[in-house]
Amino acid sequence: MDGILRSSCQDVSGTNMAEFVEVAAVSDLKSGDAKTVEVKGMQIALYNVNGNFYASTNVCPHRSGPLGEGMLDGEVITCPLHGWQFNVKSGEYVVVPAIKIETYETKIENGKVFVKL
Repeated sequence: MDGILRSSCQDVSGTNMAEFVEVAAVSDLKSGDAKTVEVKGMQIALYNVNGNFYASTNVCPHRSGPLGEGMLDGEVITCPLHGWQFNVKSGEYVVVPAIKIETYETKIENGKVFVKL
């Protein structure tokens, strides 16, 4: 043992080991819908863009608005509080792309949506 304590969610190099977690059924979101899901104590915004699923933090960096309750138009989610808009694929704020929300990898298996956390 090297004397370094490590969390059980880290590998031996000290980096976090993300895993895919089931968050919804594909049928829970029709195309053009957004919703909030809670997983591992976190609120995640989930989006269906023409059958492709994307996920991000649920918190808008402007005033902490719930992005999963916003209006989805194509690949752009609009925060319901003050109208900030983000691309759900890249996480970029459409006005200043250097401002980003955290996005998460998704996959579909057997009619279920999984998010890598």
